[in-house]
Amino acid sequence: MAKLIIMAAIGKNGELGKDNDLIWHLKEDLKFFKEKTINHKVVMGYNTFKSLPKLLVNRTHIVLTHHDIDNKDVLVFNNFNDLINYLNNLDEDVYIIGGSKIYDLFMPLVDELILTEIDDKNDADVYFPKFNKDDFLKRVIDSNEEESLKYKHVLYRRK
Repeated sequence: MAKLIIMAAIGKNGELGKDNDLIWHLKEDLKFFKEKTINHKVVMGYNTFKSLPKLLVNRTHIVLTHHDIDNKDVLVFNNFNDLINYLNNLDEDVYIIGGSKIYDLFMPLVDELILTEIDDKNDADVYFPKFNKDDFLKRVIDSNEEESLKYKHVLYRRK
């Protein structure tokens, strides 16, 4: 089975986004996201897919949705179990990149979370799902400051 890895940037209260967009646009964090996900499959919901300015270069886009997506470069699944069956036949890292409903669906199944924990609060209309941190080993990858915002990349590996 694929190794499932959630990637998200969240605020102090689990803020993820507002109006189908990122709250924070941190250049170095976006670079970190690209370095981690490049040449991998990325799984997302319809709203996350629609929020992308264009297809992410050198990544296979997998969208779980009931909407029609007219793009031959996108793998579309209309059923979560069908998607899981597909992922069960892979032997590679697969990144789950949003949104909150997709994170919630995959949370019981993921092997790792790579969270950008931003030391800030902001107005949001979508939030990262609560998860039991006791189920994971935590390791801070690095700490950064950008645009006077402090943040750290944190790896949570399931015990």
